[in-house]
Amino acid sequence: MTKKLYDENSYLKEFTATVTDCESTADTCRILLDRTTFFPEGGGQAGDTGLLNNCEVLDTQEENGLIWHYTALPIPPGTHITGQINWQKRFDRMQQHSAEHIVSGLIHKHFHYNNVGFHLGEDYCTMDFNGCISKEELREIELEANRAVFANLGVGITYPSKEELIAMEYRSKIEIEGQVRIITIPGYDVCACCAPHLGSTGEIGLIKLVHMMNYKGGERITMLCGFRALADYDRKDENTKAISALLSAKEREVADAVARLKEEAGSLKGKIASLQQKMLAYRAAEIPVEEDVAAVFDSGLSGNAPRELMNLLLNKGAKVCAVFAGDEEKGYRYVIG
Repeated sequence: MTKKLYDENSYLKEFTATVTDCESTADTCRILLDRTTFFPEGGGQAGDTGLLNNCEVLDTQEENGLIWHYTALPIPPGTHITGQINWQKRFDRMQQHSAEHIVSGLIHKHFHYNNVGFHLGEDYCTMDFNGCISKEELREIELEANRAVFANLGVGITYPSKEELIAMEYRSKIEIEGQVRIITIPGYDVCACCAPHLGSTGEIGLIKLVHMMNYKGGERITMLCGFRALADYDRKDENTKAISALLSAKEREVADAVARLKEEAGSLKGKIASLQQKMLAYRAAEIPVEEDVAAVFDSGLSGNAPRELMNLLLNKGAKVCAVFAGDEEKGYRYVIG
């Protein structure tokens, strides 16, 4: 069994260990250590990456209590190594995961829905619940979740006995064999979880629920926290400022300005369609239909104009009419009637 240092201290960035096994395949190696602070993939969260000496760790997986570090190069058994996790990635994932516990706990508390799916990607985090939530209700959940952040509550980690677990109310998506690790955020959530977490909720910084959609009869919610939420705000702020400048509107009024622009565009589209009908009528009047077959080449026709012109010429007396829109360079689109 690999000793899991991340269970003892999720902030441990560097550690020493001994290589106990190394297996190589055609394109990768996997290394076993007697102890590690690299968290393996599990519970919707990807495995840690980092370095073992100067050897890059690309992924971390657990098999039967053994934690394997996947690398491009081998390290012989017996080697003493210094390991370093990618701390920026670890801290980002802890921000998302601790926030997920707060949101899931609140939704379970208010609606009695269970979190039936969790995915922590590199740029987004999704949570699946087995019940529907309105946009107004989700806004209230977001507000309450951020109250937990600003309260800077301590995040507790405990290992209850079987007897204590029986008397305890806690969330868990699966049946767990052996020792159960409980994450507690006072007043918000008590949940079984094996992943590293923050020491306090204030380190989450901000919880933003950015998207929701119906999924398998329930709700899938997309969340951004901490630095991810800040990056999302920066992108949206930049876009809003650019739209504001283009429309000569105040930033808080860009939605109204775009709505007016869309209304004007719809009105102009109707006028253009009316003018196009008149233009096609004049165009058809100019084309002589002296034989049974009429063929027209016009690079200026678009949309339904070729079909409408064809119908006008058929009504004028042509028995067969072909209208070609386009040119020799880009090719032709055609209708034949």
